[in-house]
Amino acid sequence: MKSKLVLIAAVIFLPSFAFANHGYDKGNKKFSVVANDTYENACGSCHFAYHPGLLPSRSWVKIIDEENAHPGGPLSLDEKEKAEVKNYLTQNCAENSQEKRAKKIMESVGSGTPVMISEISYIKHKHHEIDQEVFARKAIGSRGNCIACHKNAESGVYEDDDVVIPK
Repeated sequence: MKSKLVLIAAVIFLPSFAFANHGYDKGNKKFSVVANDTYENACGSCHFAYHPGLLPSRSWVKIIDEENAHPGGPLSLDEKEKAEVKNYLTQNCAENSQEKRAKKIMESVGSGTPVMISEISYIKHKHHEIDQEVFARKAIGSRGNCIACHKNAESGVYEDDDVVIPK
């Protein structure tokens, strides 16, 4: 009787243990939602507030600290805001993320320091079948306008099934 109970317990509980680390081992399927008001307000007022996990720490530091590194021109942040934004971005950067895309981004970046997410090899590869004219459409504007096609990007979701390319 006791051995039957052990066998039943094993059949019921072992499968759940086998998959318990699934999200950690393979990476999460979405980024954490942007959770810093200073970053979201300062950066998100001009463009989509990109998830910190889309770039390595060294890239965020370069964008914040180097005068001409920000692709959209000089940042209009005071020193306190710069420090807070840099801290948030570097704490949540690609190398600190459990998101599967962040891991692929880090592999593809190598020792580079990209300042444009759209220039990362992995991101380019994910978009390689899309003609340049699609990105030039008025409703999209550029490769950097993630939310034009990735309808759930603000929620951290970049799954292919959630893409709607505007006409």
